[in-house]
Amino acid sequence: MSNNERAAVITGTGMSQVGRRLMRDPLELTLDACIAAVEDAGLRKEDIDGLATYPGAGVGGAGFTGAGVVEVQDALRLNLNWFSGGPEASGQLGSVIDACAAVAAGYANHVLCFRSVWEATAAAKGKGGMGGAGGGGAGSPKASGFLEWTLPFRAYSPANWMAMMAQRHFHEYGTTREQLAMIAINARKNAAKTPYAVYKDPMSLDDYMNVRMISSPFSLYDCDVPCDGGTAIIVSRKEIAKDMKKKPIQVEAIGSAIHGRPSWDQFDDMTTMALRDAAAMLWKRTDYKPKDVEVAELYDGFSFLTLAWLEALGFCGKGESGPYVEGGARIAPDGELPLNTNGGQLSGGRLHGYGFLHEACVQLWGEGGERQVKKKHGDPKVALAAAGGGPLGGCMLLSSE
Repeated sequence: MSNNERAAVITGTGMSQVGRRLMRDPLELTLDACIAAVEDAGLRKEDIDGLATYPGAGVGGAGFTGAGVVEVQDALRLNLNWFSGGPEASGQLGSVIDACAAVAAGYANHVLCFRSVWEATAAAKGKGGMGGAGGGGAGSPKASGFLEWTLPFRAYSPANWMAMMAQRHFHEYGTTREQLAMIAINARKNAAKTPYAVYKDPMSLDDYMNVRMISSPFSLYDCDVPCDGGTAIIVSRKEIAKDMKKKPIQVEAIGSAIHGRPSWDQFDDMTTMALRDAAAMLWKRTDYKPKDVEVAELYDGFSFLTLAWLEALGFCGKGESGPYVEGGARIAPDGELPLNTNGGQLSGGRLHGYGFLHEACVQLWGEGGERQVKKKHGDPKVALAAAGGGPLGGCMLLSSE
């Protein structure tokens, strides 16, 4: 199988202010991240000839998206040869995967990829928010599609749908809440060293076990933190990115497949979801193996998703993610597989997929400050970022070697 994504590299990243209820205009946050990414790559706005985003404008409830392609193109006065945006993508990283394909095909030289959210402010202003995962906007007069079948059973939220999958995993493999807690506790420890993280106060196992339940087996600390913020990534064509401001990060392989039924509640294996197929595709497209990955940024919209990604990506066997993370030492910054080094979405804030890719690049460039992972040879050389759950999943393997 040819690997055309290797024609793509990441040359810059940017992030806006991140926080709870910032009360800032969402387009402003988006542009802050985009401009920062362009500057980080040492480019000019005139160099940007591609634009990609997930999910685009007007999708989901208030706050689920901060801006779309048209708004950003107009605000930055970009001259585009290619652009893409839409909610039906392979997880939140689908727009970046699209950008890799676009530069490989020669449609564009430098694609600005962005994702912004303002869910915390939208909720504070009484505009709803947090309605994106189910596909229905806030205030919809009548449920339809998937929600038509879940609302009568009071399964209003992805917290309910994902908890059902976690409970199945507990039942089949003996996974425990004490094991699940390690994802949240590790995230909080890492967030304490991350300047933009939302929650930094120490969290003990007792804190985790005694907080209020949301949807069994999930407690409050198993659910990610709505926030406001924007993240941007520059994907460039490798052959023209030889004299950039920073050493380009190689896109080694991507995973975007879905072979099972695209459903939250009708997938053939409820303990793994669509991310199973995306992960399998990734390893078919590279000679690297799971043991070569030195830092992993794995989606934690709910803590169980991280366990599912660990299994799907082969860091442990099927059903073995609970014992794999037990005690937390293996996934700590100085452990075998440093995990979610910026605090993930459980403590860092829900930047919805892009935050994981941003952090993977930060680690490969050695820009993590207090949270920087150190290996015997120095900074990590191989990183993996993954995002999505349920019927969506996308992952990317990156290398600075």
